[in-house]
Amino acid sequence: MKNQIRDNNDYPLIEKSYKSTSWKKAAASVSLVLLGSGMTLAGGYLAGHHQQLSESASNLAVSRVNAAPPLPVATDPNFVIQVVQKVGPAVVRINSSRTVRSRIPEEFNDPFFRRFFGSQLPEGRQRVEQGTGSGFIISGDGRILTNAHVVDGADTVTVTLKDGRSFQGKVLGKDELTDVAVVKIQANNLPAVTLGNSDQLQAGEWAIAIGNPLGLDNTVTTGIISATGRSSNQIGAPDKRVEYIQTDAAINPGNSGGPLLNSRGEVIGMNTAIIQGAQGLGFAIPISTAQRISNQLIATGKVQHPYLGIQMVGLTPQLKQNINSDPNSGLSVNEDKGVLVVKVIPNSPAAKAGVRAGDVIKKLNGELVTDANSVQKAVENSQVGSNLRLELSRNGQNVNLAVQPGAFPTEQLQ
Repeated sequence: MKNQIRDNNDYPLIEKSYKSTSWKKAAASVSLVLLGSGMTLAGGYLAGHHQQLSESASNLAVSRVNAAPPLPVATDPNFVIQVVQKVGPAVVRINSSRTVRSRIPEEFNDPFFRRFFGSQLPEGRQRVEQGTGSGFIISGDGRILTNAHVVDGADTVTVTLKDGRSFQGKVLGKDELTDVAVVKIQANNLPAVTLGNSDQLQAGEWAIAIGNPLGLDNTVTTGIISATGRSSNQIGAPDKRVEYIQTDAAINPGNSGGPLLNSRGEVIGMNTAIIQGAQGLGFAIPISTAQRISNQLIATGKVQHPYLGIQMVGLTPQLKQNINSDPNSGLSVNEDKGVLVVKVIPNSPAAKAGVRAGDVIKKLNGELVTDANSVQKAVENSQVGSNLRLELSRNGQNVNLAVQPGAFPTEQLQ
């Protein structure tokens, strides 16, 4: 998968950032493996190439991800055991299944074929796809957080607790853009996790993952927080709106939706993906993002994501030189810093406000911007219909515009 700018018909109307040595080409992306069901037998799919993994766990194209070696602990050497004992009962296995009907080619519906072949024409067939993922209980009355791709399209969802009890689950809502879903089971007095603060994480902190990788229930792995703020483009998932936590704790298909914990046993993230072929590169959705999305899903069953409808890239002197030296670019840039608007989607909020391709965003709501991710984050944190003040440079002239973010058209994800 390449992070390249799509044409008008293929572009999903989400602001994106690109990191490249040329304005036309982004850095080569890697295949991302989402670690939940994806509605296949053992779980996971390659987001980079939109390929389904084999329905057999033995055929999964996933390299083993090794945990970091144990680090010395200055406090209680058994702190991992204490975390597992505290949080383990609140981690669940989620089995999902859906019925898929294969379609016959449209040509066979032609009256000509029906007249001559009659009952000998092939009929559509049905098959049941199953998948397994993880989740964690956030309230004693049975609300559970997991990944959207774990329950996507499911006809039935079964939740199994660590003590062996199983419940039918109801999907209260799911959000594809952040890959967050909420499932509800009819039960009371359940063990629940404690949510931590993912906004203050630093590289080097302890990370503990609990989940059900490859059907191995209640698996515990440890490592550290390797990095924070990894953009969706950086890890090869440009269709998502998440700044991921990177960890080297071993996670595999089936871990999706399970908790990533700190040394105190607080949930700091939701495990969601690895990079295929790599070792020690796992990614989790920050719990602050998951909590914000889940609150909306619980309240309304859906999430509204603000969007402007622009394609953009952080401007550098090298990028400016590349653009100005390419007569076919259709753009000219006089600025060395800011965020370059590469394309404006027709009829989008940005287009209606007067934003043009070639504009350089210098400030957003009075704050200087130097990279596309900061613009994307500001848009995501805004409200649909609110005003965002853009200070632009256009052909050397300063232009001030007010843009009202619209609701991201979810049909573009279908």
